[in-house]
This record gives sequence, structure tokens and C-alpha cells, in this order.
Amino acid sequence: MLAYNKLPQLQSVIHQDSIVPYRTHIDSMRFLGLIVALCCVLPARAQSPAELEPVQHEFVLKNFRTESGTVLPEAHIIYGTYGKLNAAADNAVLLPSHYMADMHGYGWLIGPGKALDPGKLFLITSELFGNGRSSSPSNTPEPFHGPRFPSVTIRDNVQAVHSLLVEQLHVKHLRAVIGFSMGAQQAFQWAVSYPDYIDRIVATSGTAKTYGHGIVRLEGQIAALTADPVFNGGNYTAQPERGMQAFGLVWAGWLFSQEWWRQELWRTNSAFGGTFEQVVEHFRSNFIPGADPNNLILQMRTWELHDVGKTSGFHGDVEAALRSIKVPVLYMPSQTDLYFPVTDANYEAALIPNCTLAVIPSLWGHPAGAGITPADNEFINRHVASFLAAH
Repeated sequence: MLAYNKLPQLQSVIHQDSIVPYRTHIDSMRFLGLIVALCCVLPARAQSPAELEPVQHEFVLKNFRTESGTVLPEAHIIYGTYGKLNAAADNAVLLPSHYMADMHGYGWLIGPGKALDPGKLFLITSELFGNGRSSSPSNTPEPFHGPRFPSVTIRDNVQAVHSLLVEQLHVKHLRAVIGFSMGAQQAFQWAVSYPDYIDRIVATSGTAKTYGHGIVRLEGQIAALTADPVFNGGNYTAQPERGMQAFGLVWAGWLFSQEWWRQELWRTNSAFGGTFEQVVEHFRSNFIPGADPNNLILQMRTWELHDVGKTSGFHGDVEAALRSIKVPVLYMPSQTDLYFPVTDANYEAALIPNCTLAVIPSLWGHPAGAGITPADNEFINRHVASFLAAH
């Protein structure tokens, strides 16, 4: 773990020869659970027997006003909890969900021997709007059903979860916000929006703003999905299968690193298929089975819109927003992430006053930030545990 301002160059953090191809066997159930449930997730994922089960809850906000100005008569948030809030009410940690994930998305960090022990901590795993369980295009009645559901921002989600914590769980303060991907986006927003409510944040494979390249990627995936005539502007009566297949294939090209594909690291798990052609077909036809296209698009738009600089008082200045962060930050980009490039993280980390940059040395691209391999998992758990213990 390295303090950013003590590093003259990124190359001094991770050397190329430290990235070792991971070719040993990865448990099939856990691997697929992480690929599907942590990166482009099925709401109901297969869990490893070693993972603990959270208790599910629901919070309802009445007349919830989004940043776009739309008022939802009811906004529902599904969330899970592990452990109990202690008498001092100082052991709560929030783990906000990532793209299309549910409350199980952080099992790789939770449990005895991992960074987060629910025997000592009260862990809350919130679910983003648009995942099909919290309020979403697919489960909201008219006049906001389907494509008529309003756009929502990361700030909308953070505001809603803050209300949940204060009003329903009576959490007066958070020890930490820890997030992967869109969860990392939320962690940065918490640090800017509620600087006195939290002690620290951890962000893996995610940035404080979605920059132009990421927006172009997401727009390409939306275009692939919506080009299917069956999509019909979001008013489909049947699943737009061709659009969903195109969406899955485009997404797959960004999920892992180029080196992951060149070294054929998909061979570490037979569930992908035994040949390159079978791997491609797996992503094309079985990427997020049963997902609602309008839900997928809503969360992609939420991802696109993210920018802490647009928080009230910063007038679009992301650098000023980052400089305002006063809590300690553990920033853990994946060295080979194509969604959130390490260069973006390097730029942001230099602006955050108390930031520790720990680059994940992995060929597994974006999912490295969710501990997709045992090596990635150990690296993240070790750094998170050390960071929490030191602050």
C-alpha cells in the first residue's frame, strides 16, 4: 500500500514482470458467480458455499425527487445486512452495488478471515436503482414504466441510501464506504456529498467521473441493444434477442484485458467453453440471461452521468470536488481495466489530499477489482484490511 504523493511514477508501483498469468484452476461456481454477478450481473447469482447470506430488507421513499426533476411517488431500495449495529453505533460499513448487481455482490470481502468480519461490523449492501429489484423501469407502474422511467444519477442513489441509513437503520455515521465499479463511483460521491458522515472510502475498479472514452463505450453498447427493431423504443412486447446478443458481445470485448484474450486465460475455466468460438458464443447468447433491456440502459445512463464535479457547489469542476475530499481514500484500480483505465485513476489520485493508490497487478481487466482470481482476491482483502486497521 503506497501513499500517492510519495510516488514519482506509476511504474514504481507495479512493474510489468509482477503481472503473472493466472493459469491454475478457479472454482467454477465462484468464477461464474463473479463474472456474472459482479461484472454484468444476474440479479439471482450462484453463490459459493463459503459466502455468508445477508438478511434482505426494503426501504420506501415517498415522493422521491430525482436530479432530473421527476418525482417518483414511491422509490424502493432493496438492501441486505450482515451482522448487527453495536451499542456505540460506530461499526457500520456501506457496500453499494455495482452494475446490475444485488445485495450478494461483496461476498468476496465478507466473512471470517476476510477484510470485513460481520461478527465485528454491521455491513449494509445497497442495490442501485434499475437493477430489477430496487425501483426500476421493469417494476415501476405507469406513468414511469419501461422507457418512461426517469434518468437517475449516482447522487440520486447516494441521497436515497443516506435517507435509508438515517431513517430506517438509525446509522449516524459510517466507518467506511467500500465499492467496486459503480459502487466505487458511489464511494467517491459519498466522500464529496457527505464528508462528515463517513470516516474513509475504498474504491476498486471505478473512478470519480465517467470520462469521454467510457461514455463512448457505453453508448456503443446501448446502440447495439437498441438497434434491434424488436426493442421498439423500449416498448417491446418480447425480448429483443438480437439486440441483447449484440450488447453482450460488445460488452465482452471490454470486460477483460487484451492480454487476457491473447494468453487465452478463459481456459482456466471450462464453463466458458473449450474453444475460442465457444467462448464468443457464451458471451453472445448467455451473458445476462433474462435481464430487462430498459433496466440495462437505465444503469448505463447512470454510469455515464457520473461526475462528482456536478455536485452542488462545485459548478462542474471535478478537480475542485476531488480536492475537497477530506477522508482517507484507498484507491485500487486494476492495471488492465478498460472500463476505468488506470491513467484516469492516476490523474484523480493526484488531486485527492489523503489518497493511497494501490494498483491491482492483474491481467483480468475490470473484474480484478472484484477479486476475480485468488491472487486478486488476496491482494484486495489484504490492502482493505490494512487500510481499515490503520485509520
